[in-house]
Amino acid sequence: MRRCRWAALVLGLLRLGLAQANFAPYFYDNGVGSTNGNMALFSLPEDTPVGSHVYTLNGTDPEGDPVSYHISFDPSTRSVFSIDPNFGNITLVEELDREREDEIEAIISISDSLNLVAEKVVILVTDANDEAPRFIKEPYVVLVPEDTPAGSSIFKVHAVDKDTGSGGSVTYFLQSLHSTQFAVDRHSGVLRLQAGATLDYEKSRTHYVTVVAKDGGGRLRGADVVLSATATVTVNVEDVQDTAPVFVGAPYYGYVYEDTLPGSEVLKVVAMDGDRGQPHRVLYSLVNGSDGAFEINETSGAISVMQSPAQLQREVYELHVQVTEVSSVGSPAAQAMVPVTIRIVDLNNHPPTFYGESGPQNRFELSTNEHPPQGEILRGLKITVNDSDQGANAKFNLRLVGPGGIFRVVPQTVLNEAQVTIIVENSAAIDFEKSKVLTFKLLAIEVNTPEKFSSTADVVIQLLDTNDNVPKFTSHYYIARIPENAPGGSNVVAVTAMDPDTGPWGEVKYSIYGTGAELFMIHPSTGLIYTQPWASLDAEATARYNFYVKAEDVEGKYSLAEVFITLLDVNDHYPRFKKSVQKEMMVLGAPVKIEATDEDAEEPNNLVDYSITRAEPANVFDIDAHTGEIWLKNSIRSLDALHNITHSGDCTWSLEVQAKDRGSPSFSTTALLKIDITDTETLARSPMAAFLIHTKDNPMKAVGVLAGIMATIVAITVLISTATFWRNKKSNKVLPVRRVLRKRSSPAPRAVRMEWLKPRRAKAATKFVLKEDPPNENCNNNSPESSLPPRAPALPPPPSTVPSTGTAHWTVPTVSGSLTPQQHQLSPKPQTVGSPTRATLVSELKQKFEKHNKAYF
Repeated sequence: MRRCRWAALVLGLLRLGLAQANFAPYFYDNGVGSTNGNMALFSLPEDTPVGSHVYTLNGTDPEGDPVSYHISFDPSTRSVFSIDPNFGNITLVEELDREREDEIEAIISISDSLNLVAEKVVILVTDANDEAPRFIKEPYVVLVPEDTPAGSSIFKVHAVDKDTGSGGSVTYFLQSLHSTQFAVDRHSGVLRLQAGATLDYEKSRTHYVTVVAKDGGGRLRGADVVLSATATVTVNVEDVQDTAPVFVGAPYYGYVYEDTLPGSEVLKVVAMDGDRGQPHRVLYSLVNGSDGAFEINETSGAISVMQSPAQLQREVYELHVQVTEVSSVGSPAAQAMVPVTIRIVDLNNHPPTFYGESGPQNRFELSTNEHPPQGEILRGLKITVNDSDQGANAKFNLRLVGPGGIFRVVPQTVLNEAQVTIIVENSAAIDFEKSKVLTFKLLAIEVNTPEKFSSTADVVIQLLDTNDNVPKFTSHYYIARIPENAPGGSNVVAVTAMDPDTGPWGEVKYSIYGTGAELFMIHPSTGLIYTQPWASLDAEATARYNFYVKAEDVEGKYSLAEVFITLLDVNDHYPRFKKSVQKEMMVLGAPVKIEATDEDAEEPNNLVDYSITRAEPANVFDIDAHTGEIWLKNSIRSLDALHNITHSGDCTWSLEVQAKDRGSPSFSTTALLKIDITDTETLARSPMAAFLIHTKDNPMKAVGVLAGIMATIVAITVLISTATFWRNKKSNKVLPVRRVLRKRSSPAPRAVRMEWLKPRRAKAATKFVLKEDPPNENCNNNSPESSLPPRAPALPPPPSTVPSTGTAHWTVPTVSGSLTPQQHQLSPKPQTVGSPTRATLVSELKQKFEKHNKAYF
């Protein structure tokens, strides 16, 4: 029994342990190309769109519990995927780029909430054709002699494509498939002249060749694409000279290494015919010094070693190369010779080194004038570059590092040793005013050696100033204002011109000229314009002056500016009336105007304000302060009102009117104005009086009117007499009566004139009712009607005395009367004889009127 109990207890414990054990979940393994499992051997193209579902993690739990999925990345890398923890769906959230990151490391995990299983996976990023070929070392500019043989290589372009496979392979071709002059090697990118093609400097100095680099194509976002790029090669044709040949890059140094094979090229000498118009072909030859160890290509100038370096007996060979021009007919022409030094070396243990006249040197200085001619050689620089190695180890490139496009260095490729020549490319950029010192780095770097030895030297060019600038004013025109009362020698305006040149070339001399400059002077050094010591300025005579100012350097280079000077008006004139004492006739309801002028040039100096300073009697008139119009006050509307104001009863007034300008200080002038006042009814009854009133200030106008009337009467009389004479002459009859009357017709105009003037003399009498009847008229067939002079009136009795009422006032007769000549009646009327009192009044009025007329005329 006890043994059975222990067995039951052990069985129960075993069952309890099995019930509490929990196994970890795990991923399903996947095969190549599978997108479901544990991402083993999983790869993803780099052009996969962001947001794409790229994979599904898949696993299980032995107990069947639900599992969750997770993915994580190293903190130093991007998190390119996100995951759905429940379903294991992985989504791309960052753009892929194989050229930047070709594989992605991630940690994936599966968990049943009790156990976590993690695995490190590597996802490969496969290439897509998303990179276009790219040319390197652009721009491409090559200088090719015009006599370059057909088929020669002239340049090599190089493009790279970061893609792999066919998408990373690059082939070259020309954009213009029908090019007849150039061709490009589709694999190497070497640009060469076509077979049979030639360059002609006179026909075309520059050729632009567009090279296309195309990859081998590939898949990109589900489509087959081919990407390409283009580059333009500028081929500058170099004209060939036909003068004596000139060696370029002399002296020449070459090196033979211990591993140099017989027949290898050691160096190449280059000679050119200096005549660019019709260049001749040149041939090279060795004169002496080779001992059979070296030969030169007669056409290319390439010197080759013909023996093994072990067979060479000397360490240094001094060769003499002769170049000979071959004329167009094939006969030898000019010759030149250059020494060539060839050293036998074995190791590449020397970098290129720059030498001056005294040995190795890393700084070269030169002083030269600014703006040297384009193409000129900087002859003050004596630079030699040398690489003591031999053969390929001594081949290096030269270039200038610094502001581009100003200078170029020749030669650009050196084998062993060469004299460095720096040539002006852009003369305009060599400007002393912009930069007094130009600094460049002359860089020599080996071409085909693993070590890529290099060296640099500073080239410092001190620029010397020249007179290359014209003085320039700070403004195209100058405006100044000066008071007209400024004394002679007053400063007006200072002009300034700048010449950036230095020394005497930068000194500016000023002068002025032109109409209006006579009253002014200018300091030749400071540019200060001032008035002549004797100058007297007057804004009323000339308010503005305009002339030119000239800035000139010592060599006569100059510029101009325009000067405008305005005189500021000063209140130096008094207002002036036409007369200091004036007489005016005022009609009730209408103003009279008094006017004064001020000769100042500008406002407010020439603006005049008017005022009444004194009036006798006062409070009768108002004056417009701006126009000078004088009105009766509104309360005075009739002559009766005026009679009530003055005790004398007359209508003559005296005013003292002041004209005052608005200047500072202000000036004023006064004038005495006498005003005679009448009304419109009086003028209507006596037109002649109205006429005389309107013309009293202009007597010549009245005289002109009377002269015109007289001339009209005389002309009419002459016409009538002439017509009568010709009529009687045609009828051959001369009547005695007519003859007698014609002789007496001369007084007729005087009678008419007197009759016309009679109302003017009697206009004072016509104010009263008294009228005179016209006398009888004598007429005949040949003369017009004429009036005899009126009878003289009877002598008047002594005038009655009127007691004086005070101080006598100025009086103006306001006699009214009709100036219309009396009409002749058909039947005479008996003459009316007036009373002695009436006759006396008529006589008195006539005398006053005649006296008044004499005063006006």
